[in-house]
Amino acid sequence: MSVIELSRARLIDLDWPAFGLAERPAPVEAAELQARLAALRASMAAARLTHAIVYGDREHFANLTYLTQFDPRFEEALLILTGEERSPLLLVGNECEGYVGVSPLLAAGRLRFERYQPFSLLNQPRNTSRALRDIFASEHIGANARVGCIGWKYFAAGEHPDAAHAIDLPAYVVDTLRELAGREAVVNATSLMMHPGSGLRSRCSASEIAFFEYTGVLASEGMKRMLFGLRPGMLDTELLTLTGYNGEPLSCYMTLVTEANRSLGLSGPIGARIARGSPLASNLAYWGSNVCRAGWVAASAQDLEPAARDYVEAFAGPYFAAMAEWFALLRIGTPGGRLAALMAERLPFDRFGVSLNPGHLIHLDEWLSSPIYPGSDIPLHSGMAIQADVIPSSPVYFSTRMEDGFVLADAGLRERLRQGFPACFARCQQRREFMIEVLGIELGEEVLPLTNTPAIVPPFFLRPERIFTAR
Repeated sequence: MSVIELSRARLIDLDWPAFGLAERPAPVEAAELQARLAALRASMAAARLTHAIVYGDREHFANLTYLTQFDPRFEEALLILTGEERSPLLLVGNECEGYVGVSPLLAAGRLRFERYQPFSLLNQPRNTSRALRDIFASEHIGANARVGCIGWKYFAAGEHPDAAHAIDLPAYVVDTLRELAGREAVVNATSLMMHPGSGLRSRCSASEIAFFEYTGVLASEGMKRMLFGLRPGMLDTELLTLTGYNGEPLSCYMTLVTEANRSLGLSGPIGARIARGSPLASNLAYWGSNVCRAGWVAASAQDLEPAARDYVEAFAGPYFAAMAEWFALLRIGTPGGRLAALMAERLPFDRFGVSLNPGHLIHLDEWLSSPIYPGSDIPLHSGMAIQADVIPSSPVYFSTRMEDGFVLADAGLRERLRQGFPACFARCQQRREFMIEVLGIELGEEVLPLTNTPAIVPPFFLRPERIFTAR
């Protein structure tokens, strides 16, 4: 193993470890879904809500899927949950009606569903469903109701003059609710699901961790195949086929940026040939995972433009060293603001251009919310699935990245994972050992790495075996 010394970080030549593949976990059971619905009812009671209306569509599916395991295809859907112990009602369009059985709650007799045809695509049949007002009224939404709407965003006071009543569901849904219950009684309740400190989805169960590890392995193995299969002269579309995409649902678009589309950060492949000396960034994100790497199509600094040849010393090396410190703070109880302050100090904006949160929560959707922002007093807690997503940007050095998924798990959650999903737990422990012993990154015992590329950063993608370490 050869070593190149740098300040605070160094490069080593190393065969990437093989942590093994993950089998797809069994689908979540009805009992766990019922527990999630019970937890939402408890949150509703604390917020003095009689009903929750959970909206979903193809892009904004995660809250609905978390509660039912149903995700809308083509259409919108709506879950009506009362504070009473009765089965929730799921409204679906024409084409989703045959898909409702994906929810284990249906077979368990704990989910009702009804076809609401206006959720269907334009000009499909609309002559056999009740009016939305009649459906809501039959669920006892009226003058004595207080309804919480759960979409995909809630708003702070500085964002809207009446944040409690700023609701991101379709207007025709909200208007109908307000006609029945009154404007003041229909409020935004998305924080019950998505708040980084108290939202239900900020606390993952052992089964969720196992599924996120499965998709994390898929994404990281796909990224690994891309980096080791990269060759100058390939088309960017050809490179992306190396991911081996297997049909699991994606949580966001696959991106692939080279010199040809460098100014379009969220772009996918455009049919461009990849040249030596080009920057390259790409991601692959399934439900519960997102793996991204950014660097250069190069074997060494000599392949870069002269102005960027100190890329390792001036940019990528300091980034890796800063991320090693980030991981040392990634502990249960650490306020998110401490992580934000650390990265602002270690990666000053004028040099590194980090404009988004230095880390965020991930779930079925790629970005749930984030406790990590300036001044945040939200403590990290057990069950948080966190992306090591710190995105530097430079007109000279392009970028670098080690975006992988991690989960914080206290002793009880680790034991439930070990008992219920022993192979997953064992892989997490092997990755921890690699990060600590080989990469020199300090990790609290609660940190479980979920991908097969844990903090592996090769600055030059034509020499992927040369990676950073903090030892």
